[in-house]
Amino acid sequence: MKPDPSALAPGLYLVATPIGNARDITLRALDILASADVIAAEDTRTARKLMDIHGIAVGGRPMIPYHDHSGDTGRAGIVKLLGEGRSVAYVSEAGTPMIADPGYALAREAAKAGHLVTTAPGASAVPVALSLSGLPTDRFLFAGFAPSSGGARATWLSELLPVPATLVIYESPRRVSETLGKLCDLGAGDRPMALCRELTKKFEEVIRGTVADVQAALADRDLKGEVVLVIGKGEDRVADDTMEDALRRAMSDMTLKDAAATVAEAYGLPRRKVYQAALEMGKKT
Repeated sequence: MKPDPSALAPGLYLVATPIGNARDITLRALDILASADVIAAEDTRTARKLMDIHGIAVGGRPMIPYHDHSGDTGRAGIVKLLGEGRSVAYVSEAGTPMIADPGYALAREAAKAGHLVTTAPGASAVPVALSLSGLPTDRFLFAGFAPSSGGARATWLSELLPVPATLVIYESPRRVSETLGKLCDLGAGDRPMALCRELTKKFEEVIRGTVADVQAALADRDLKGEVVLVIGKGEDRVADDTMEDALRRAMSDMTLKDAAATVAEAYGLPRRKVYQAALEMGKKT
C-alpha cells in the first residue's frame, strides 16, 4: 500500500491499533497510516511491525517516538510539524490513543494550537472486556491502572467500590491476586466479576465468578499477559436500617465526625456523603 500524502488534510490523526489480533484494525486506520506525512508512535517498533503486516511502507516518512517520557519537548516537536502543514498519525502501542495512553496531552496541545484533531476509532480492551464479562454495561467506570503500592491501592479501591457502576480496571498480572485479596478485605468478595486476560490473542481467557471465587481460582497460577478486571457494582447495603437511622443512633454517643465515619464504613458509603447528611441532621436538632 503506497502512501498518498495528498489524501489527508493537515492535522493530528489518533489511530486505534489492535490489542492482540493484527487483523483488528479498520480500513480507515490503514488509509491514514498509508497517507500521513509523519507517523508518531508510543512504540515505533510495534508500529513498524503492524505496518509491515498490512503492507504499508514507511518509505522516507519520519517515524518518531512519542511516549510517557517524551514530555513537553516531544509534544512541541509534533505541534511544530502540524504548524508546518503536516498530517501526523499518532498510534499507541495497542488499543485506542488517549485510553490509559500518553496521547491525551498531545491531543490537548494540538487542539489548543488550533490544529485539526480527529480519530480513527477501533480496538480497545475496555469494551472488549465489558462484552465478555457478562456484567451490566449500561453504566460503567473505567478506572485505569491500579496504583502499584499496597496502601495507595487499598485507598484507591475503597473510593471506587461505592460507585454505582460496573468497574473496569487494568492490572499487572503480578499484582492481580493481591488486588483481589484487598477487594475481599474491603467487603467486595461476593461481588460478581470477570478476569479477562490476553484479549483477542491466542491464549485469550475469561474467568468469571465472585471476587473470592476468582481469587481462589488463581491460587496456584502464575499469570502472564495483559489483564483487565471487570467488577460488578455492589448491592445497596442500606436496607431497612437506613443511613439516617444509623446516624441518629451513632450521634447519640459520638461526635458528628466520628458518627459519620463509623456509618460510612459500616454501609460502604462515601464519607463525604454521610458527613453532609450528618451535618443536615445536626442542624435540625
